Amino acid sequence: METAALPALITTERKSTGSLAEHTLLNRELSWIEFNSRVLDEALDPSQPLLERLKFLSIFSTNLDEFFMVRVSGLVEQHEANPLMLSPDGFSPAAQLRRISERLRPLLEVQTRCLTKQILPGLEEYGIRIVPYGKLNKDQKAELKVFFNERIFPVLTPLSVDPSHPFPSISNISLNLGTLVVPEINNDDEEPRFARVKLPPNVPRLIPVTCEGGHCFVLLEEIVAAHIESLFPGMHVLECQPFRITRDADIELVEDEAGDLLKTVEQQLRQRRFGFYVRLEVSSGMSPQMVKSLRQWMELEEQDVYTFDGPLNIPDLMTLYKLDLPELKDQPFTPVTPATIRAGETIFDSIRHQDILLHHPYESFAPVVEFLRAAGRDPHVLAIKQTLYRAGKDSPIVEALIEAAENGKQVAVLVELKARFDEENNINWAKRLEKAGVHVVYGLVGLKTHAKVTLVVRQEPNALRRYVHLGTGNYNPATSRIYTDLGLFTCHDDYGKDVSELFNFLTGYSKQIRYRKLLVAPVNLRQSFTEMIRREIAHHRAGRPAGIMAKFNSFTDAGMIEEMYNASREGVPIDLIVRGICCLRPGWPGRSENIRVGSLVGRFLEHSRIYRFLNGGDEVIYLGSADLMNRNLDRRVEVIFPIEDPRLKERITHEILEPSLKDNVKMRWLQMDGSYTRPRVADDKKFSLQEHLLEPALIG
Repeated sequence: METAALPALITTERKSTGSLAEHTLLNRELSWIEFNSRVLDEALDPSQPLLERLKFLSIFSTNLDEFFMVRVSGLVEQHEANPLMLSPDGFSPAAQLRRISERLRPLLEVQTRCLTKQILPGLEEYGIRIVPYGKLNKDQKAELKVFFNERIFPVLTPLSVDPSHPFPSISNISLNLGTLVVPEINNDDEEPRFARVKLPPNVPRLIPVTCEGGHCFVLLEEIVAAHIESLFPGMHVLECQPFRITRDADIELVEDEAGDLLKTVEQQLRQRRFGFYVRLEVSSGMSPQMVKSLRQWMELEEQDVYTFDGPLNIPDLMTLYKLDLPELKDQPFTPVTPATIRAGETIFDSIRHQDILLHHPYESFAPVVEFLRAAGRDPHVLAIKQTLYRAGKDSPIVEALIEAAENGKQVAVLVELKARFDEENNINWAKRLEKAGVHVVYGLVGLKTHAKVTLVVRQEPNALRRYVHLGTGNYNPATSRIYTDLGLFTCHDDYGKDVSELFNFLTGYSKQIRYRKLLVAPVNLRQSFTEMIRREIAHHRAGRPAGIMAKFNSFTDAGMIEEMYNASREGVPIDLIVRGICCLRPGWPGRSENIRVGSLVGRFLEHSRIYRFLNGGDEVIYLGSADLMNRNLDRRVEVIFPIEDPRLKERITHEILEPSLKDNVKMRWLQMDGSYTRPRVADDKKFSLQEHLLEPALIG
């Protein structure tokens, strides 16, 4: 493996603020880059199938796109508005931008080297080749010339830059060719002219070409470049090189002034394509003159330019993943249906017998879909209420809700229009739901609704009964196969009453602040977590069992970090499995020596949120939608719910939490300086939690 090529994060450059926070917190942005470097680490692993390694390279790039569109663009805006503003760990915006650029460059070099020196040559052994245009034979070039003339040339539009033509506005994450041209009959003193050609997004990036014994492809930009002079009759092309730009894409809404939130989000989505520039990616073959011109036109600094000695936008190469080559992919699996969902009875019968816990993707998401379909078709069901954050493009969940409304059920759905990068999908679903007669609400002013909750109200012989599904992940069957999440079915009365009151809070004017079972942000979640951490300190002081173990996605909230530090100083053992960003420094003598922080990155995206407190021997376990971030605790509607069935509590502890700490294949351990290390073990003692849990579902 090339893991040695991933340099450690050392956060030593700070401006003094006189605050302890500058010494106790890791930088959020650099911590995120460390997470993405762990994704890249998976691509470097030679034990992974080749197309899975390509997938991780693609994820690394897609993650970076979003990072620049949201986090880097935010730092740029901070720098322009208040350059002296410091992050909680003491970095100015300019210092953070500089360190981001410095940290990313070696990672991008590793990514390109992995693609060009390992993965693509490896794929050639299986007959999959991306052939440079210059190495094609005469017949292949003739074939591609026909393709160019019929499929590409008609949709190309060169845009020139000169005194009468300003630099064109280039849409976000688009791939382009920059060209320098001069008249064929040229005066020696005439300057070359620049023109931009956008590669058409509706044409595949990899164009197949006939070859013997396998699959051969040519990059779209090379085909266009080979025929570029057909776009400029009477001109001579001096240079033609690809480049790609990234723009600010973070939607900012002033909701108090938004009379129609749906229309406001739609308008902001149209503007997203043309936010200010934040990154320029160029081919290593591009001349310094062209790079400088592009940078100046886009008002970018040198540190905003990234040069690649390989194809730009690696995710386009995922076309290769669709090839029928199972030997180059992970072993397929079929999620199992738990025995607690009994054959021959309805989902409602199963839930009445006992609480049901689903662990995705190892267990099927189908019972969740069936829960909604059954509710829509059951004559005894009166009402369905649900929150939707990321439902995806083709959602059987939404179709079930529409069917329920058409069957006369009272259906109310909170669609979160502000779910970043899913806004367009959610707008479309909201319109379809409203058209079908569903009561659609868009959440609360100033708060995103991130909770994962469904309520079904059913008339039964003696009374109305509430059936509830609560989850850690989205109601999205597609992501349920690649994200690890947990979901609970229950019909216990206290849960049902709490969820009813939660929906009254979301859809009406309820000011509910006390719940029987649920912890709800921003109402009582921060206070409840603080009290539970401090309760562990009290138990430890009294000599009773005390300890905290949690698994979640990001840890950035300074207040919660300080509470953890206080518990550690008192001797409370704390084990945290934080997949992504973690600003807490573990292992600091006198402050956090009793805290361990690990991160699992593997085949599936670890997404479940679990919080366990030993509580003097009467342990409590909570699941839910919230990470320990300021936005989750204070600026979103989140739901954390207790697991009270002893059987399910034991399962979570012994199936997920404790085995996670034993993982020595995919686990990396956070060090005090912000770097991550992997345990070194003999092959015969290796243990991967994901592989272990997947065994019952594997095919073949």
